[in-house]
Amino acid sequence: MSGAQRVDWVSRPAKALHGDVVVPGDKSVSHRSMMLSAIAEGTSHIRGFLEGEDTRATAAVLAQLGVSIEAPSTGERIVHGVGLHGLRASNKPLDCGNAGTGMRLLAGLLAGQAFDGTLVGDESLSKRPMRRVTDPLAKMGAQIDTQDGLPPLQVRGGRKLHGIRYELPVASAQVKSALLLAGLYAEGTTEVIEPHPTRDYTERMLQAFGWPIEFSPGHARLEGGHRLRATDVVVPADFSSSAFFLVAASIVPGSQVRLPAVGLNPRRTGLLEALRLMGADIRVENQGESGGEAVGDLVVRYAPLHGIELPERLVPDMIDEFPALFVAASVAKGRTVVRGAAELRVKESDRIATMAAGLRALGVQIEETPDGAIIDGGALGGGTVDSHGDHRIAMSFAVAGLVAREAITIGDCANVATSFPGFVELANRCGFALG
Repeated sequence: MSGAQRVDWVSRPAKALHGDVVVPGDKSVSHRSMMLSAIAEGTSHIRGFLEGEDTRATAAVLAQLGVSIEAPSTGERIVHGVGLHGLRASNKPLDCGNAGTGMRLLAGLLAGQAFDGTLVGDESLSKRPMRRVTDPLAKMGAQIDTQDGLPPLQVRGGRKLHGIRYELPVASAQVKSALLLAGLYAEGTTEVIEPHPTRDYTERMLQAFGWPIEFSPGHARLEGGHRLRATDVVVPADFSSSAFFLVAASIVPGSQVRLPAVGLNPRRTGLLEALRLMGADIRVENQGESGGEAVGDLVVRYAPLHGIELPERLVPDMIDEFPALFVAASVAKGRTVVRGAAELRVKESDRIATMAAGLRALGVQIEETPDGAIIDGGALGGGTVDSHGDHRIAMSFAVAGLVAREAITIGDCANVATSFPGFVELANRCGFALG
């Protein structure tokens, strides 16, 4: 967060964790529900909206583009849609803050508009690669200028888009979603094929808003020329935010925690399977459906973990949860091997390098590989680590502090507010010792 005051945490060893932990709404669903509501016809009511800086940035961009958005209470938004062609130009840059999802999806949305728009971000987002979105959008007829493949993105309006069949070189839900959003404005059929299936929030939500779309794991196909109809959305609790508590309760002896109404999209819950393979005791109760998404309560109890060779098929379904997994592997008995996770090097930070450096500082034996790591589990010492402004790394080291021999000081934690406002308070209520 450029210009924000630096925030450091200290996480101390803790006793057993207990209680119900209600985590904020799913970030991916919040972003998408806001965008589709904005370009739908009619008024949509969103409940459970994540009150994070990333999702608020997306809402602010859409408001700049002429969408009327009300916020009657926390986690609630009423969006007065302007229809597919109702967005209006802004005379100021569109600030995505730290939201990589917001910027990449908005690039697809803006590619089909009649006006120019410039997407900017904070210092961290300005270092994140955008060519994997801008290159395929260019194949559809879009013109997006970058700074050597980095933000800001200058999206030129008035370009006629045409559908393409695109095989993603690297599986990415964000790239797929950007192409599908551009496809709403394109002539003909837009088809996206992935090397591994990724989360299908955009496809499910387009269907909920009435757009004809065909999709199956690893494949999505739609035609331009239809309309989106306003609908009400209930955003499930965020699985990625739940991940820190799943790991924490798994590794702190005597713990039992319940996480209610968590989104359980099968393209998102790879960590659940990975932890179970390591010996975790996690049950799903009260399963149901909300807005086309599977939801359920997660009940997790302490269980001794052991190292595993992580199946590569799980990697795309847990790409945001690897920092938490690395902590679990660090205290598990034996060796954990991760392969096929090269995308971690281009997230908010190089998550492989940042986690490896931090864990080494705490006495963990970890070897970096180009697309993963080899971690030998054991005892965690105390010390000082740097999150490099990466929210998921900051929260993962907060979990590590619960079972370390001494306190862990975590540097540069302000960006946690982008995805998980109120994390410290919620964590401490269930037994963390974080300040």
